Amino acid sequence: MGGRVKSPLHFRLSECVLVLMIAFSGISLGFSGGGFIVNFDKLGFTVFSSLQKAVHAVENVFTGTVTAVRDMAHLRSEYQQLTEKLKDYEFLQRNNTEIRKENERLKEQLDFATEIKYRNIPAQIIGRNPDSQYSGITLNKGARNGIKKGMPVIAVQAGNVGVVGRIITVGVGTSMMMPVYDVRCNISSRIQNTRDLGIVSGNGSSDGALSLKYIRKRVMDDFNYGDIVVTSGENGNYMRDIPVGRISKITVLDYDSSLNIELDPIIDFNRLENVLVIDQYNENDREAQK
Repeated sequence: MGGRVKSPLHFRLSECVLVLMIAFSGISLGFSGGGFIVNFDKLGFTVFSSLQKAVHAVENVFTGTVTAVRDMAHLRSEYQQLTEKLKDYEFLQRNNTEIRKENERLKEQLDFATEIKYRNIPAQIIGRNPDSQYSGITLNKGARNGIKKGMPVIAVQAGNVGVVGRIITVGVGTSMMMPVYDVRCNISSRIQNTRDLGIVSGNGSSDGALSLKYIRKRVMDDFNYGDIVVTSGENGNYMRDIPVGRISKITVLDYDSSLNIELDPIIDFNRLENVLVIDQYNENDREAQK
């Protein structure tokens, strides 16, 4: 009757302590038996090494990316430099080719200028006036170089010697010539093979044909297409036997006793750069030009 009654709180505390002691005993028994062993050193090393490996991999990726970008920039720079060098090389090659061609043209002209009978003045074309009613070609030589009005002008082109025109205006340092294709130009000429005499005149275009007039119909069978027409040397305007053009077309007109003959000029005027102005009244000093 007089016994003590345990409080609910005390009962629960005793039970919790009992559970904790049982759990601790079980854990201790497990560790002592070897079935519940954890190697904390090994665990820490594994975790750290894995983390280190991951960091190293990320670092390699980043370093590789930076290196690749740097190498790409370097390669791009080298490519641009090589491209510029290639352009410079191609430019030099073109210049060398042009210089070589120019030297060949000048040598060809010089060789002819040395051998020709008459004194001659080399000149370069510096201007053209193809759009006006009458054509005019400006040369870089004038009176102080010995050029006079009326002098004939010839050229050497691709191994061919041909008539270019005649000087019509002379300045101190420049002059102007009238080319053979000008409508005002008339040259006393002969068919080289037959020696038949006619007059060559221009049609106003550097690309057009020249006209040969006053060749009789009855001599038509004596010459052929491609035959060369040369200067006759008459009237003192041009030296004798300088090629003017090649026969390219022959037309027979019923109402005319003469043939209408077209010539392809010996000289390609669109490619012409250098000419020789001829002084027919003075012989060439060959020794002075060598």
